[in-house]
Amino acid sequence: MADLDVGDLAPQFDLPRDGGGSLSLAASSGKPIVLYFYPQDDTTSCTQEAISFSQLKPEFEKAGAVVIGLSPDSAKKHDKFKSKYDLTIDLAADEERKVIEAYHLWVEKSMYGRKYMGVERATFLIGRDGRIAGIWRKVRVKGHAEEVLAAVRAL
Repeated sequence: MADLDVGDLAPQFDLPRDGGGSLSLAASSGKPIVLYFYPQDDTTSCTQEAISFSQLKPEFEKAGAVVIGLSPDSAKKHDKFKSKYDLTIDLAADEERKVIEAYHLWVEKSMYGRKYMGVERATFLIGRDGRIAGIWRKVRVKGHAEEVLAAVRAL
């Protein structure tokens, strides 16, 4: 299956979220959506990324955008993660990895010579029309949220 590209329709989803209820693309249609995928709650890079997006949330909102973080962790684990770091962004729980796989982000990784399957850190900017307007793969956390914010403002 081919990777998603700019201009493609973003795969739809409806997932459990932190605090109860669900998050879906349809609920935010008509607004730019920053959908960022991360491997796991409460790890160094994932925490830094979530804090960066949370700090910039008012700026994303000013630009009319919604920010959603998505990982295979449970909604309950997301609740603990948000509480521990005072995160303000929405977190979606994809425990069955259906959305992660729809975005082609369940990939083979390697650490210390050991190969394993995991989530590729990536961000998708979805335009008001539901099409992918920007993609960042193999994200380096430092400065990433600012770069995405600049792209949202340029829409």
